[in-house]
Amino acid sequence: MGILSKTQPRNRFCSRTFLFKITALLFIFSLFSLILFKVDDTVSQIATGTKTVVGHNLGQTPWHKFPPKQLEEKNNTKYTKAANLIKCSYFTCLFSSNPSNTPLDRHQELPNSSTCPSFYRWIHRDLEPWAQSRISVGNLMEAQTHAAFRVVIYGGKLYVDFYYACTQTRAMFTIWGLLQLLRRYPGMIPDVDLMFDCMDRSSVSRKRYRPGRRWPPPPLFRYCTTDWEFDIPFPDWSFWGWPETNIQPWDKEFNSIKKESQAQSWRNKTDHAYWKGNPYVASPVRMELLKCNDTKLWGAEVFIQDWIKEKQAGFKTCDLASQCKHRYKIYAEGFAWSVSLKYILSCGSLPLMINPVFQDFFSRGLVPKENYWPVTFSNLCRSIKFAVEWGNANPSKAEEIGRGAQDLMGSLNMERVYDYMYHLINEYSKLQNFKPVPPSTSQEVCMESVLCYANEREKGFLKGSIASPSLSMPCALQSPDRELVENLIQKNRKIIDDVQEMERIQMEKKDRKNIVPTSSIQPMNQTRLL
Repeated sequence: MGILSKTQPRNRFCSRTFLFKITALLFIFSLFSLILFKVDDTVSQIATGTKTVVGHNLGQTPWHKFPPKQLEEKNNTKYTKAANLIKCSYFTCLFSSNPSNTPLDRHQELPNSSTCPSFYRWIHRDLEPWAQSRISVGNLMEAQTHAAFRVVIYGGKLYVDFYYACTQTRAMFTIWGLLQLLRRYPGMIPDVDLMFDCMDRSSVSRKRYRPGRRWPPPPLFRYCTTDWEFDIPFPDWSFWGWPETNIQPWDKEFNSIKKESQAQSWRNKTDHAYWKGNPYVASPVRMELLKCNDTKLWGAEVFIQDWIKEKQAGFKTCDLASQCKHRYKIYAEGFAWSVSLKYILSCGSLPLMINPVFQDFFSRGLVPKENYWPVTFSNLCRSIKFAVEWGNANPSKAEEIGRGAQDLMGSLNMERVYDYMYHLINEYSKLQNFKPVPPSTSQEVCMESVLCYANEREKGFLKGSIASPSLSMPCALQSPDRELVENLIQKNRKIIDDVQEMERIQMEKKDRKNIVPTSSIQPMNQTRLL
């Protein structure tokens, strides 16, 4: 008993120590579980809430469906994906070396440049709806209903708020282009807030918005416009490259096309028209063009482009530079305008343009019979045949028009593309009646963050289009002259009408020759049926 009585306090102490340890362990385990739960919850929120330049957590635009993106993830685990999203979206730009991040007034340091090309005057016409009323925050928010993303330039930095995914790498390369603009003119790009849609067709109808009724229209940037919309055209993504079709950045692609086109004299080129593309894009023009694939009957050679097979074959048969061996190249719009226009014009061949409806930023500078030959959609095959026969009968004139198209595209180098972007954004910023501020939902985007999301193939195109700071000021923009622009429009229409009239007269002559005179028709022997 004595021995037991002496050891009882020790056992009670051990029991209390053991309970304390168990309680502490349970507390630590619970705390650790809570931390893991919170971390897991935070990781899930980041993984599902971060919207990116390549399309993470972004749905399709409701106004233009396209196949969903297949994002390339090296490791699909939730934690590695979240870690990559955090790194690329929130930390990369903290260490950016982009010179645009440092405000710099270079206006007095840089020498003056030349006057801008005449089609830059369209900048004033595109922005005319807001010249009097100006652009309010309300106008901007109305444009958001049509936009895929919002761009805010603030203090020389670029912020983007993503709404919907863009097909392929359009968003990535468009935003990359804006970053190169900041790099080319550091400290010279004003604070600006704009909405951008990256899909094909323009959407702000002139029928819906009219002075005195619903005015002004929402300001929306995109790659093209029409005579019936207010959308503001902006240089398309392919100027910085299009990896999905193996098209290089513009300056490199143009030089390659021009060099290849000059390897053969114009007169030695194939004397009929050529088109290669994808007709299955809801394009009535391209579907009708397929019917003209007969070199003897219509003087045209038409090929269907299968991009899936081209990619599998390593793009060996779709090199643009190799497609300049014909005297005539056909331009046919797709679902809307087509980026192929600038490559067709670059060939030095006579461009045959089929009643274009959509306009990109530079196509307003084209003059019929100087840079292209107009072709009529309503009688397409015969119109192509007439153009080819006219060109073969007038080789010097046809060659001159083809050279005029190539020279025009040669003058539109990337320096001029950036100048157009500069003036468009600068003039647009003057119309805002509010001070742009990045919204809380936007992310800063820099060159490093875009490269962080790009795969190896995309990085090659992006790095191949990095701009250098300009050694001169942007070209000098002409003052607004609405009457001059309207006169140019009427002049071009008159030329097109004259060509169509010449075509109509020629066709009527041929039709009369093909009609057999009634007097020469011998009566058929009639047999009485018994």
